[in-house]
Formats: sequence, structure tokens, C-alpha cells
Amino acid sequence: MLTKTFTIQNPTGLHARPATLFVQKATSFPCEVNVIKGTKKINGKSIMGLMTLGAKLGEQITLEITGEQAEQAMEELGKLLMSVHG
Repeated sequence: MLTKTFTIQNPTGLHARPATLFVQKATSFPCEVNVIKGTKKINGKSIMGLMTLGAKLGEQITLEITGEQAEQAMEELGKLLMSVHG
């Protein structure tokens, strides 16, 4: 399992368009993707789950990725989280 913490850089946080892009990218990989914020842990391939986190600009979330292509998924999803666009 790979685990890494990121700080949300998008001014709108992880809502609407950024969340949709994240889920689309996560589902393109065969591995399991979990997103953790505080005590909440959700499936990173679920748009509804991601929206319930309410992750805002400057907040930290942790990705837990397990399985095939985990390293590639971590790199790509990390880029999305660190992007100010989306």
C-alpha cells in the first residue's frame, strides 16, 4: 500500500469539476484508491464520497492506493490534487 498526504491547491477545493476529474482519473486505474480527510475514509472512485469530504483549499487529504499500477495512480492523482486548475 502506498500512502501520501497532499494539500489541496485548487481555489475551489475538491468540489464539482476537480472532484469529477479526480474520480475519472482514479477509475482509469485497476487499483483501489481511498481518500482520507480527518477521520473520514472514502472510496476515491466515488464522486458522492469525494463530495462528502468537503475538502477545501489548503486542507490536507491522504491517498491510500493498493494494487496494480498504484505508483502511477499516486503520481497522476497527486498532480490533480496539487493543480490550481481543474
